[in-house]
Amino acid sequence: MRIVSILLIVTLAAGLSLVHAQIAVRGDIVYTMNGDPIEDGVVLLNGKIIERVGPANEIAIPDNYTVYKGAVVTPGIIDARSVVGLAGMFNYDHDQDQLELSNPVQPELRAIDAYNPREELIDFLLGLGVTTLHTGHAPGALVSGQTMIVKTGGKYSEAVIDSSKMVVFTLGPRVTSNFSSPGTRSKSIAMLRSEFMKAQEYRQRQNNSDAGTKPARDIKLETLVHVLEGRLTALFSVHTATEIMATLRLADEFGFPFVLAGASEAYLVIDELKESNVPVIIHPTMIRTFGEAQNASFETASKLHDAGISVVFQSGYESYVPKTRVVHYEAAIAVANGLPFEQGLASVTIDSARLLGIDDRVGSLANGKDADVVIFSGDPFEYLTNVELVIVNGEVVKEK
Repeated sequence: MRIVSILLIVTLAAGLSLVHAQIAVRGDIVYTMNGDPIEDGVVLLNGKIIERVGPANEIAIPDNYTVYKGAVVTPGIIDARSVVGLAGMFNYDHDQDQLELSNPVQPELRAIDAYNPREELIDFLLGLGVTTLHTGHAPGALVSGQTMIVKTGGKYSEAVIDSSKMVVFTLGPRVTSNFSSPGTRSKSIAMLRSEFMKAQEYRQRQNNSDAGTKPARDIKLETLVHVLEGRLTALFSVHTATEIMATLRLADEFGFPFVLAGASEAYLVIDELKESNVPVIIHPTMIRTFGEAQNASFETASKLHDAGISVVFQSGYESYVPKTRVVHYEAAIAVANGLPFEQGLASVTIDSARLLGIDDRVGSLANGKDADVVIFSGDPFEYLTNVELVIVNGEVVKEK
């Protein structure tokens, strides 16, 4: 007993875990997204991190490692824009926290305060290889709230990567149909300009006042100040060229960092998007083409890519059961319509990670990164391909 206690103390002092999963994943082809694909590749996982990646003839798999084999190995898939965890599987009031309709401008609402890690849709996506979600409030209000980044597997205490990443803005008929004001696109922009001016004034008073004369804290204006200062990114959900151009003008006026989401008519303003250097989280490729998305195209992603514009994919928000799309299915349709294969895979792995600022942890298979790995039975963009194994943070969470 004394010897065991001493070993325990020494182990904890050294910062080591008593339970240390050691896994080798071997694939006929391994897409590391950190260089060329590796034929007959191996990924060694030591605990929660990737230990080594390379060809099988260069990596000796230790005897004590559990070995999993498959046809195609990729990093965990990243959904760059979702509402899963706030919007539940069924259209019942008790599991629909994605959109608050009491006020058109509520940037202070936090996704983490409504996120349900036990929502069935999360497990559904995990089984399809989606290991990281950028999720939060839905489009439909002028400013609907904040987003968060979370792992779909593992312990909840370890799942959250970033509790507050972006603030969701929406322009267009989704807003004007939900609120009596704004009733038009012009009014929407005027209201946003007014709110940003208030935030500028609030910041100035906070910075220039003595402790006893500072204005009372205002969490709405504080959040908008964070947007103005770049601590939070503005996520503008827009579809028409008119809305896209209005967003570019607004961002230019106030100087905040932003990302476009949706952008059905982005192909009409490619030169302007390229000049602004704004990344685009394109609409789900199979979006239903009516209303503001009536001019959506299967080819938009490839056109933006060809123009040198950063484009990634989203599952977005769906109002019908089962309430979510699958992001790499959406990328697959873009690949079938002109987007290069490896760019399609990059868009749901490393490029999404870069856009979200988490590429130091996820998005590629490289030494020291999170041990998030997926084994596919074949081409990840083929509908009949199965996900055979999903590993999150070094733990096997799904196996078929």
